Amino acid sequence: MNQEKSISLKRKPSVIISSIMLSLFIFSCGGPSGNSTKIDIEEIGQQLLVLDDNVQKEIAKSPLDARGEEKIVPRTINDDGSLRVVAGHDWTSGFYPGIMWYMYELTGDPEWKGKAVRYTSKLTKEMYNGSNHDVGFRMYCSFGNGLRLIEDEIYVPVLVQSAKTLIARYSETVRSIKSWDFNEEVWQFPVIVDNMMNLELLFWASEETGDPIYRDIAIQHALTTKKNHYRSDYSSVHVVDYDTITGAVRQKNTHQGYADESSWARGQAWGLYGFTMTYRCTKDKQFLEQAEKIAGFLLNHPRLPEDLVPYWDFDAPGIPNEERDVSAAAIIASALYELSTYTENGGELKEKADQILESLGSVYASPAGENYGFILAHSVGNKHGNSEVDVPLNYADYYFLEALVRQERLANNKPVV
Repeated sequence: MNQEKSISLKRKPSVIISSIMLSLFIFSCGGPSGNSTKIDIEEIGQQLLVLDDNVQKEIAKSPLDARGEEKIVPRTINDDGSLRVVAGHDWTSGFYPGIMWYMYELTGDPEWKGKAVRYTSKLTKEMYNGSNHDVGFRMYCSFGNGLRLIEDEIYVPVLVQSAKTLIARYSETVRSIKSWDFNEEVWQFPVIVDNMMNLELLFWASEETGDPIYRDIAIQHALTTKKNHYRSDYSSVHVVDYDTITGAVRQKNTHQGYADESSWARGQAWGLYGFTMTYRCTKDKQFLEQAEKIAGFLLNHPRLPEDLVPYWDFDAPGIPNEERDVSAAAIIASALYELSTYTENGGELKEKADQILESLGSVYASPAGENYGFILAHSVGNKHGNSEVDVPLNYADYYFLEALVRQERLANNKPVV
């Protein structure tokens, strides 16, 4: 995307960053080794080919999920050691097509383009899936990246419908998009900080259609999140529940963090990324300031490890013996690359992002051919719920590759997004 018209996907990007033999050098500013780590895109490609082969094998054995829907993409590794392949309705389904699109962007290899097109097409019907807020994750990571890279106009109506589906969850009273429909005995109108990530789809939709409703809703949701999710130290609550009649805050909870008052690492990462993106799409300085404050909370936290890969919750009681969350680190790195282009201390933020990628590539990567072919290991989905603890996760791989793309674009003096 272009900085002057950064939310449009219609501008022709530089699709081919490099050939399949590209290696990216990530220079540490004090990581575990103190040296540079070579991340070989060809090796990553070989790993992902292993994953894709394992996906097809798993689908051949068990083609349908518990709801009777077609399994499509890998999500993680189950407790019993088997590969978990999920259907399109799963909130993570858009990340795997996005991984294929990023591999195409990094290599120019038509094999990745073919895989990206095929997996993306399998999600088409999800443009009508309004069961939760995750429409943006499903559709913008897949169809959005596809439109950005190959400008296939058939993706446009799918994305516009996806945006319509998402804003149907907006409440004028609450002035937010409702995240979830479950736990109705506990929550009336739960909004999670993760929901910031889905606003990019709405900004794009207003740019594409000329209808300001999508943009207006996105901005109001961001303002409500900024007001009610954040504490004085710029850490974030996970869930804020609202009264549907008055719009007042009923309670503040966690669903995936350690405790209601703790700082769940991935939640902090979602907020950093979301407010950085919202600034890009609005140029409203209050969103930039919010992103900068969140970055300060993260990078200056006394319990952030030296390698900058956070524990799953900054307040988890067993630190330093708690699990790290590689997915949070990857999201933070990607967000910092973009934020570095907007701030006076951009060089420092870029160095921090470089250090995170150095750590991920040197310490947290899956050994070649292992973990079914996932790129990274050691993520935590929901330790609070004893789910997906210390395992690979597809969104960790997605944001890792996005960070690599952004790092490479910075190195070549190109717009990050």
